[in-house]
Amino acid sequence: MTRKIADCRDYPSDSNCTLTISGEEDEVVRAATEHAVSVHEHTDSPELREQVRALLKDEKAAV
Repeated sequence: MTRKIADCRDYPSDSNCTLTISGEEDEVVRAATEHAVSVHEHTDSPELREQVRALLKDEKAAV
């Protein structure tokens, strides 16, 4: 299974957040949503989770 990545550096924020989360897709969606709510003051909702899922990238394999 391909691991997924959510990287805050890809999106401008007031806090200049640099957090990167990687793992299996459902894990990353859950963790990235929790981070978006607790750090970036988003509201947890099914819509936010779908937005997070849509923005995930595949993790490149380490060489």
